[in-house]
Amino acid sequence: MTKHQKRLSVPKSWPVERKTDVFTVKADAGPHGEDGVPLVVLLRDVLGYVDSKKEARYALSEDSILVNGEPINDEQRPIGMFDIVAFPGREEYYRVFPDEGGRLALTEIDAEAADSRLGKIENKQQVSGGDTQLTLHDGTNVVVDEEYSTNDSIVVDNDDKSIVAHFPYEEGALVTAVRGNHGGKIGEVSEIDVTPGSGSNIVTVETDDGGLFETVEEYVVVIDENFTGEDGDDDE
Repeated sequence: MTKHQKRLSVPKSWPVERKTDVFTVKADAGPHGEDGVPLVVLLRDVLGYVDSKKEARYALSEDSILVNGEPINDEQRPIGMFDIVAFPGREEYYRVFPDEGGRLALTEIDAEAADSRLGKIENKQQVSGGDTQLTLHDGTNVVVDEEYSTNDSIVVDNDDKSIVAHFPYEEGALVTAVRGNHGGKIGEVSEIDVTPGSGSNIVTVETDDGGLFETVEEYVVVIDENFTGEDGDDDE
């Protein structure tokens, strides 16, 4: 199986230039499905910390790069929305967050905020013992003994995997659009229009400037009011 992918065919969320070269690195199997960006792409094309896969492998062999609190040794490990990429030796910490147009970008955060990550609940099911298993947007499973709803967001501690915050999906919730024409926009849910049958529900979101936009429910994620870390100081 080829380890390369044509730049013109990569997902729109990937932070790569599509016309500079023909090929880029292909992500290995893992979290985030086809939307996952190979870690080496962030290290090389976004941060400029390495010039090649060989340099990326060397950096990873030193356990100097953490993803969601765990050292990574695969330069093609998929990185996606809301992952935490940390460089403890540099005292640099980043959250993967959609910018305008839904393209993934790195938002700098502080060390405390890097201890946990946000996940959107996309599915839930009962498991043995009466507990509930939540499946998050990146494929992670979390077993809980409390009630949560699909489309809610939770914040999971990177160390013990406990849930440290819960943001319900409801009118008045702060959300960000992560895909579609409004990707990267942030606002409050003003209306949730439930579509009969199997069609997607339509969400109307009001932005800070009083503007409105509509998108499908699958494209919005509930976030905390301090979540974007625009001031470099996140209080998650």
